[in-house]
Amino acid sequence: MQNINEKYEYKKATIEDIDELVRTRIIVLRAANKLSDREDMSEVEKQSREYYKRALRTGEHIAYLVYDNEKFIGAGGVSFYQVMPTYHNPRGKKAYIMNMYTAPEYRRQGIAYRTLDLLVAEAKEQGVLQIALEATQMGRSVYEKYGFSAMQDEMELLNIKE
Repeated sequence: MQNINEKYEYKKATIEDIDELVRTRIIVLRAANKLSDREDMSEVEKQSREYYKRALRTGEHIAYLVYDNEKFIGAGGVSFYQVMPTYHNPRGKKAYIMNMYTAPEYRRQGIAYRTLDLLVAEAKEQGVLQIALEATQMGRSVYEKYGFSAMQDEMELLNIKE
């Protein structure tokens, strides 16, 4: 039996993959936010493209694209950022997993888990001690299986008004 890791190609994204990355970002956001194709995402698309241009160049973001032969079937990314040092994280380096996606007909084959494994390895390589992510209901079981746990002490302020 063929190992899942040998069946598909996991490609570390470069600036040449920016169109695929932006396209995937919009797919993920539409799915996570339950947005129809009629919803205007042009500003998000434009800003995502600018983000990828900068962050891929600086190493602030690393992404993997997954292919079945030449067909795009999945993706995932990790962004790195710096906070003040703490007792549990003396370097203050953190990472945020985002843009996890597997095409519907390829789900439940370990693709997201393998992508997550590659992203966590990238974070470890950079000395990151804390990785966070926002989980959809569908993805929660993958992240729990990997070892992620729900955070209890964080809060968020959205839509800050002037």
